Amino acid sequence: MNDALKDLLVLLDLERIEQDIFRGASRDSLVPRVFGGQVAAQALVAAGRTVPADRPPHSLHAYFLRPGDPGAPIVYTVDRIRDGRSFTTRRVVAVQHGQPIFHLSASFQVHEEGLEHQEPMPKAPDPLSLPTAAETLPRYAGHFADPDVTRRLLRARAAIDLRYVDAPPYATPGEPREPRSQVWFRTNGSLDHLPVATGSGAPADDAPTARPLLDICLVTYVSDMTLLDSVLLAHGRGGWAVGDVVGASLDHAMWFHRPLRADDWLLYDQESPTAQGGRGLGRGRIFSADGQLVVSVIQEGVIRVPHR
Repeated sequence: MNDALKDLLVLLDLERIEQDIFRGASRDSLVPRVFGGQVAAQALVAAGRTVPADRPPHSLHAYFLRPGDPGAPIVYTVDRIRDGRSFTTRRVVAVQHGQPIFHLSASFQVHEEGLEHQEPMPKAPDPLSLPTAAETLPRYAGHFADPDVTRRLLRARAAIDLRYVDAPPYATPGEPREPRSQVWFRTNGSLDHLPVATGSGAPADDAPTARPLLDICLVTYVSDMTLLDSVLLAHGRGGWAVGDVVGASLDHAMWFHRPLRADDWLLYDQESPTAQGGRGLGRGRIFSADGQLVVSVIQEGVIRVPHR
């Protein structure tokens, strides 16, 4: 496990400051606001700390309300909406400087047997045959508006081994392509020696975030990194690093279908069905390496062309 992954795990290990109130640190971001995946993952950690360990999340729905300040801590207040026999519902509000910046609703479920089917996994090359970020990013440094972007991107993503199947948007600005993108990802190190949920059913308010909740929160963190790439590809835009668009996440929804491990390879298959009104929609499916559909994701974001 590298130092960046250790730092990310510390970032997700929220401090409990009162009953159902948690505090999380922030970290430097690539843009002058808190990374949306960080806020979503921390909010899910906060919700999960108030739910029995034998009820993993099965869905979340979230809105990004204001840009977060990366230089200030974030306070997460959990509202225990419902505790049913099978399902548990939580609402989380993230606050900075006295104002809500993020709102999340999450639902948790005990394991049940039921009907099973899924879409087949799309074809994709072996992840180990693809170049790493450290091999890819320096090739396109000349496309970036700021010469320091390469270093900042590598630092921001050092906890995650993320590999593009095809060239990323920043590699081909000015060349519209099919609005589809695939990346393989996993944590940059094993999570095997971290605390494991006991399944005792006891709330985990004061315990470190245990698996499988931790795996799901880490995938939530990564899910915001590349989902809108397919919007950019459709219009030949390179993204914020190139400087030909400005944007931010508006809302984010995830459904967790089957157990997953964040330290095993996961294929993130992404597409954009539409963009309009200064907004773009991204849809994603995350598959385990053995072909199981483990997560579905939908996100809409602001995508604006800056005025020159």
